[in-house]
Amino acid sequence: MKDVVLAPKLVERIDDVVLQQRKREWLREHGRVPGRRLLFVGPPGSGKTMSAEALAGELHLPLYVIRLEGLITRFMGDTAAKLRLVFDESAKRRGVYLFDEFDAVGGHRTAPNDVAEMRRVLNSFLQFMEEDSATDSLIVCATNHPELLDRALLRRYDQVLEFEAPSREQIREIVTNHLRPMKAARVVWTKVVEAAQHLSQSEIVRATDDAVKSAILAERKSISTDDLVKRLTERQDMRVSFTERRIT
Repeated sequence: MKDVVLAPKLVERIDDVVLQQRKREWLREHGRVPGRRLLFVGPPGSGKTMSAEALAGELHLPLYVIRLEGLITRFMGDTAAKLRLVFDESAKRRGVYLFDEFDAVGGHRTAPNDVAEMRRVLNSFLQFMEEDSATDSLIVCATNHPELLDRALLRRYDQVLEFEAPSREQIREIVTNHLRPMKAARVVWTKVVEAAQHLSQSEIVRATDDAVKSAILAERKSISTDDLVKRLTERQDMRVSFTERRIT
């Protein structure tokens, strides 16, 4: 978790999950079970997948990423049967099971464009998630669109964690963490932070990485303010271009 840059309150809640998992046998001896059902909500690139990876790393557990688009089929009962296999595996093999883009399954059961099969799939998922697990495997569902989720889901999770765009302090920390092996002794951080405003954590990481690669290829050992601002501005332009194409 020390490699993940998140809001302090979010880190505190994730640390609580880690502690419960580490002390799970002690909790069970006292008639309690550790929290293991988590919902991560937030915009793309805000650190949801990275946090799931960090959870697995902290607990020394394997991370299994379930791509829901690969599970959903048009054949009646087939999707629920595949989900059954995943949950059976989680009950046998302790790990962190990340259901990415969960809104593909967890959408409103009363949505106008809904079909009976998807309602059955969601009901099956809720039923599987409620089952007790001797392994205490972590079930992590991640979505970019919490507004699409069925409200009945919220009470099924032990923790609902909201990820947001990085603050000014977090932007500087993200950039600093990804500058190695470059030096940044004379960087004007106010300009860098301003250039990174509204970018996601992953966009800032990629911009920093691009700046480092440029410096390496130029055979320099340090990064300048202009290097970082240039790459961050490019990411801003990419975001604007993509938004305009979606609107048109």
